Amino acid sequence: MAETIEDMKRRIESRSDRLPVHVAIIMDGNGRWAARRHKPRTYGHEAGVKAAKKVIRAAALIGIKYLTLFTFSSENWKRPRSEVAALMSLLSRAARNEVDELQRNDVKLITTGRVHGLPAAKQKAILKAVERTRHNRGLVLNLALNYGGRTEIIDAVRAIANGVRAGVIDPNHIDEDLFGEFLYTAELPDPDLLVRTSGEQRISNFLLWQTSYTELHIIDTLWPDFGQRELFEAVLDYQDRDRRFGKVSTKDGR
Repeated sequence: MAETIEDMKRRIESRSDRLPVHVAIIMDGNGRWAARRHKPRTYGHEAGVKAAKKVIRAAALIGIKYLTLFTFSSENWKRPRSEVAALMSLLSRAARNEVDELQRNDVKLITTGRVHGLPAAKQKAILKAVERTRHNRGLVLNLALNYGGRTEIIDAVRAIANGVRAGVIDPNHIDEDLFGEFLYTAELPDPDLLVRTSGEQRISNFLLWQTSYTELHIIDTLWPDFGQRELFEAVLDYQDRDRRFGKVSTKDGR
């Protein structure tokens, strides 16, 4: 008999000291989910938004502080123009329609990536939702939009180089901490847990710098079928792990 959601929640809360602070998710599989139902890819993206809503609520329910969703990558512009247009419309519509619920649940919406590269009208809808929720103090929901890990690193290098040229940064003082201050995610802790759906076993240019010691949880479930149970299973899996960060294991001395 499958464990109930309430039992899973209690197990997670019983080890609150091992709860991941920051969970990042690569939401993959919308297109395949739609294809299996003989529907267009946009149908899968619509279902993906509904899955995201469930996961946001579930993350807030167990006290996760930061949730980053890989929403639109810099590589996604290479998809068919009609699909990109549909994604942009879906994104701006979701920003308008869901902001009231974010407000009610004290969720703070932020973005990561080159948001200025989105179409002006879509960008405006997203930034309006960000502004409305900026004083909220609950879960921080970070949408990675027009985001690429390599681009982020290049942008950081360029900014640091400009600082060196201007004489405000000493090259001898450049270290990991300083570099991190120039990343899009400078205000966020590195992810503790990275979940990828659909079974693909790659990072896909997502948070390349930040995930150097992140725990990976890869699941075959396609994103539209991912919900509260799947998130709780990922967190329980994380809580059972021994995070060493290059040090000796506390369990078996390895």
